[in-house]
Amino acid sequence: QVQLVESGGGLVQAGGSLRLSCAASGSIFSINVMGWYRQAPGNQRELVATITSGGSPIYAGSVKGRFTISRDNAKNTVYLQMNSLKPEDTAVYYCNANVRSTPLRRGDYWGQGTQVTVSS
Repeated sequence: QVQLVESGGGLVQAGGSLRLSCAASGSIFSINVMGWYRQAPGNQRELVATITSGGSPIYAGSVKGRFTISRDNAKNTVYLQMNSLKPEDTAVYYCNANVRSTPLRRGDYWGQGTQVTVSS
């Protein structure tokens, strides 16, 4: 089994910054893509950013230039640096990881979510 534990959410004023972290633990052989998604009340969960094991990122258009995703493969951890935050960034942010627990067994895992609230 694999667990993802997120941290770093909170309340911040518009224009401020937050850094989210997500650490994966458990039965891990390797991790392919890691990423962040978010879900605001009444909305569907949407992609924020993903990053491959080689460090190639993909960003949603709404966060490009403001958010930076990175990862530490040795620590099985992914980060999301969020700058110039806007009220519309308010949501629960979820970590996701595509994990191989053995060379032949792969699964998709989610964290419990961390609340980010941006006040205007």
